Amino acid sequence: MRDRAGSRTVEGFNDDWIFFAEELPAATRWDELPTAGEPVTLPHTWNAVDGQDGGNDYRRGRSTYAKRFGTAPEAGETWLEFRGANSSAEVHLNGTELGRHDGGYSTFRVDLTGALREDNTLLVIVDNAANDRIYPQRADFTFYGGLYRDVNLIKVPPAHFRLDDHGGPGLVITPQLAGDRAQVLIRAEVTGGSTVRFAIDGVESRTVPVTDGAAETMIEIPEVRRWHGRRDPYRYLATAELLDGDDPVDRVRLRFGCREFAIDPDRGFLLNGEPYPLRGVSRHQDWEGVGNAVTPEQMETDLALLTELGASTVRLAHYQHDQYFYDLCDHAGLVVWAEIPQITSFLPDGTRNATDQLTELIIQNRHHPSIVCWGLSNEITIGGTSEQSLAFHRELNDLAHRLDPTRPTVMAHAFILETDDPLMTVPDVCSYNLYYGWYLGELEDNDRWFADFRAAHPGVPIGLSEYGADANVQFQTGTPICGDYTEQYQARYHEHLLQLIDASPYLWATHVWNFADFGADGREEGGWPGRNQKGLVTFDRKIKKDAFYLYKAAWSDEPFVHLCGSRYADRPEDTTEVTVYANRPEVELWCDDRLVERQTGSRVFRFSAPITGEHRIVARSGDLTDSMIIRRVEQPNPDYAIAAGGLTNWFDAELDSPDGYYSIHDTLADIKRSPEGRALVQLLLDAAAARTGDVAKDVQLPEGLQAIVDRMTVASLIRHAGDTIRTEQVVALNRELNSIERTPS
Repeated sequence: MRDRAGSRTVEGFNDDWIFFAEELPAATRWDELPTAGEPVTLPHTWNAVDGQDGGNDYRRGRSTYAKRFGTAPEAGETWLEFRGANSSAEVHLNGTELGRHDGGYSTFRVDLTGALREDNTLLVIVDNAANDRIYPQRADFTFYGGLYRDVNLIKVPPAHFRLDDHGGPGLVITPQLAGDRAQVLIRAEVTGGSTVRFAIDGVESRTVPVTDGAAETMIEIPEVRRWHGRRDPYRYLATAELLDGDDPVDRVRLRFGCREFAIDPDRGFLLNGEPYPLRGVSRHQDWEGVGNAVTPEQMETDLALLTELGASTVRLAHYQHDQYFYDLCDHAGLVVWAEIPQITSFLPDGTRNATDQLTELIIQNRHHPSIVCWGLSNEITIGGTSEQSLAFHRELNDLAHRLDPTRPTVMAHAFILETDDPLMTVPDVCSYNLYYGWYLGELEDNDRWFADFRAAHPGVPIGLSEYGADANVQFQTGTPICGDYTEQYQARYHEHLLQLIDASPYLWATHVWNFADFGADGREEGGWPGRNQKGLVTFDRKIKKDAFYLYKAAWSDEPFVHLCGSRYADRPEDTTEVTVYANRPEVELWCDDRLVERQTGSRVFRFSAPITGEHRIVARSGDLTDSMIIRRVEQPNPDYAIAAGGLTNWFDAELDSPDGYYSIHDTLADIKRSPEGRALVQLLLDAAAARTGDVAKDVQLPEGLQAIVDRMTVASLIRHAGDTIRTEQVVALNRELNSIERTPS
C-alpha cells in the first residue's frame, strides 16, 4: 500500500520482519542477528496459541522484532507509525533508541529522520510483562503481546501537518448544529508552513494563514445532512492542504459527521432529537487462533455479524480498538462507546499511563461521529476503593472535557459498587455491569436492582453496560439450570434480560457481554479452558448461538425464523420442548410433515412435541423455514454436558438432610449463624471467585449484594460455580454440613 497526498507518502511496513522470542541488544546489526528468528508478516502476536489454552501461563515478557530496509536521502522527515504494540515498545534504529511508548492499544509514531542510513537495521522491543504502572494488569482477558496492528512508514516534506501530537491526525473537526445549519470549526496543527486551505466536499473551501503553528476556520453547511445512526450514517469529507504558493505540499483528509445527541434519565438516548434506543453488544477484538492480530477482513466479518444482529450500538471494550473498526462503525451507523483499559484494580503508579491512554484515545478518535462517550474505567472497584482513585477519576473526567467538550464521560461499574458511592457522581453518565442469574443471585435480582436504583436516584441516567451467561455450544439440555454452560440456559437468561430491557426505555444504553467468545487464559471452566464463552457467536465466528437469534428477533428488520436446539439432537425426554425465535407474528411447528401447532406472538414461540424415534422438525412462518433433526434416546448423550464427575451428576448423589443439622439445601444466611458453617461458606465463595482466574481475588461484597448472596442456598451457589466444584467435593461439603448442629434463628 502506498498512498500519496501532496508530497506526503504512506507506505505499508508490515512485510519482511523477523521475530525473536527474546530481547536482543539494541545495538545488534543485521548481520549479527541470531539464526533462530522467525520470519513474520505483521500483524503478529506471540500469544495466539498460549493466550487461549488456559492455565494462566501464557508468556509475558520482552521480545524483539527486527527489519532491514534501505531509504534514499531526501528532504523532509521520515516517521514510523505503529497502530498497536502491546503493551510497551522501544524503537531502535541502527543502535540508537528513538522512542518508547507505554500502552498497547493506541497509535504512536517515532521520528526516524536523524538516524537513517542507506542501509538500516530496525529493532522494536515489545514487552507485555506484568508491572504496576501500565494498564491493564488485572482483567478477564488475555494481554496478547506483539506488533499486532499495522505499521506504516510516513514521509513528509519539511513543512507538514503535525505527526507528534499523541498519534493524532493533525486535524480537529468540531461541528455545531442549529436547525438545518451546521457551523464546522476546522483546526490544523502544522510544523512549518504559512497557509492552509480547508475544504468540505460539496460545500466550500477557505484559505487561512498559519499563526503560532496552527490554522483554523469555520465553514458553514447550510442544509446539513445529519449522521443518524443506521438509518442514515452520512459523513462529510474535510480536507486540509498546507500550501507553498498555490501548490499543496502536504494534505490530510478526515471524514466526519454532523449529529446531536442527549441522554435523558427517563427517555434514554436521543439522536438528533429523536428517541434512539442504544441496544447492542460489547466487542473484544481477538479471534480464535489469531489473538489480537486480526485482519481487516476479520473486522469486516465482525461488522457484518453486528449488522445482521440489528444492533444499534457496540461497546468497544476494554481498550482502544483499531482505527479501521471505528471507521466501519461510522460507515454502518453503529453508535460506539469508546474506553481505555483502566480496569479492575486502580494502579497508584499507573495514573500517568491512564492519562496518556485517555489523551491518545480522544485525540486520535474525536472525529468519529459514531463515538458518543469516553469511558474512564471499567469495574475499577473490584480491587477496592480509595480516595486516590476517586481524586484521579475526577482529574481524568476534567481532562476528557478539556480535550473534547462535545461528548459525555462514562464509567462501567461492577455490581459490587454501592449506588451511593461518590465514584458514581464523577462521570456525566454511568452504567452497571450486572450478572445476577449467572455469577450470583437469581434473574429477578436484575429487575429488583433497577427498581431500587430508580427509586433511590430519580433523575439520574443509568445503563446496563454488561450482562451475560457462558455457553459452550457442545453442551445441550432439555432442563437448563444456571451454571450448566448449556446453550439453552444462555438463551433463557437473555430472554429474561431482554424482557427487562424492553420494559425499561429509560436505559440509555444496554450492551450484551459479549459479542463473541474471547481469550481469557486465566479461566478454567465450561469445558473449554482459556476462554470466556459469553459470546453470542463462537470464538471463530463460525457458529451463531441460539441467543444470537433472540436479539436478531428483537432488533433486526430482516425477516427470519430460527429453530433453537439444533445441536441438541439426542433427546431422552418423551415430550420435548421446541423454541423458535422469529421476528414474524405467526409461527408454525411441523414434525415429519405434520402440523404440531400454530402460534401467534412476538419473538419467542414455545412448542411441545412428542418424540419416539428420529424426526424432522420444521419451523415455518410464511415462506420462511428452518429445520433440524432430533431423535429420542434412552440415555442422555454424555457429550452434551460437562465431563462426568462434575456438574452433570452431583444432583443425583445421595445427599442427606438430617433433622437438626445443616445441608446444602440451607441458605448461606442460616449456615453462617454457626462459626463452623461460616468457615465452610467462605471456602465455597473462594471457589466461586476462582472461576475468573485472578480477577475476583480479594473481592469484598457490599452489604446490599451480600444480602442477595445470603438468600441463596448452598446448592444454588454451587450451580452458579459450574464445573469449578466437583461431585465428590459437593458430597464432602454436604457431609461436613451434616455434622454441624443447626443454630436457632
